[in-house]
Parts: sequence; C-alpha cells; structure tokens
Amino acid sequence: INRKANACPMAVRLAWHASGTYDKTDGSGGSNGGTMRHPLEASDDANAGLGILRDMLLPVKKKFPNVSFGDIWTLAGANAVADCQGPKIPFSFGRVDKDSPDCCPPNGRLPDASQ
Repeated sequence: INRKANACPMAVRLAWHASGTYDKTDGSGGSNGGTMRHPLEASDDANAGLGILRDMLLPVKKKFPNVSFGDIWTLAGANAVADCQGPKIPFSFGRVDKDSPDCCPPNGRLPDASQ
C-alpha cells in the first residue's frame, strides 16, 4: 500500500474492526457491507484513526471498482498478518457493499482503546 511506513498494524486493526461488529443473533454488522465508510460507523470511538488506512486503500478500490470495500479491508488485514510472518489466513472474495448507512451496526460493539 505504502512504502513510506509499515501499515500492517493498521490493516490488521481495520480488518478486525470491520469484522468484529458482527452479531450472529441477527446477522448485522461484520465486514460484509463495508459499512465503516459511512459516518455513523466511522465515528464510533473504537474506530478512531482507521480513516487513515481506509483512505490509503482508496486507490485499490479505484483500480478494482468491482471489489467491495469489505473485501479490500479484510484482504489487507490477512495480507498484513502474512507480511509480518504470521500464518496465511484463508480468504474468499464475495462481500457486497451496502450503500445505505441504515445498515451500520450500532456503535459500541467494539471496545475502545481505553477499555
């Protein structure tokens, strides 16, 4: 993504925060939908600073417009783990972006840095 700095820690955090909002009881949240790009979810205190990496990944989205934000963010996280000598994380494309902010999970599903 960027040769000027190691963005791997941010990529892992972005993938975790995009995915970690999933609620299996009602199927809401998670990386499917790419909803962190909407202000409602982006403004969650737990997501502070993640706009930096979301912005860094915008050229990838422009180059591959048919790939969802959810796929780009989770693939970045999986690749970051591998780049840091971690295990290869299985990955499959297929997440679909949701254009409505009504699909955002409620804030508070992730712990913020002070917890």
